[in-house]
Amino acid sequence: MSKTAVVLGVVIFSSALLLGSAQAADKLGYIDLSRTFSEYSKTKAYDKTLSGKEKVYTDERDKKVEEIKSFQDKLNLLNDKQREEKQGELQSKAKALRDYDQQKQAELRKEQEEKMKEIMKDIEEAVKKYSEKEGYTVVFNDRVLVYQTKGMDITSQIIDILNKGGK
Repeated sequence: MSKTAVVLGVVIFSSALLLGSAQAADKLGYIDLSRTFSEYSKTKAYDKTLSGKEKVYTDERDKKVEEIKSFQDKLNLLNDKQREEKQGELQSKAKALRDYDQQKQAELRKEQEEKMKEIMKDIEEAVKKYSEKEGYTVVFNDRVLVYQTKGMDITSQIIDILNKGGK
């Protein structure tokens, strides 16, 4: 009979554990991370800033490319000896352009990564604040869900918090 009591005790304990964990995860939600990211005013402002920087870079690059083309056209008008003397200068200008390209692209990429991390941190803070206030125990990213009901979507509320500056 003591075996039956032990088994019964284990079953009751396991049931209590399962019920407790089921009750702990009673309020679930998810956010559409892509939509949240794109509708966040900080993302839009950063996109404008980045577009401006890319335009300045592109304009400067185009100017350097035009200088090289002009130099190359002048080089074609020279005789063989003069052309050979100026060939090193052309190669130097081409290398400077490649270096400029690599440097600017690396700078833009680094800045973009930093801003994305900053924006993601803002989103995480807004989700945490909203979840704590509204009693959510788990909030998922919609990309990992196979099925979800729209009633669990808290994306609009998170976007409102972010755009009102209340991270």
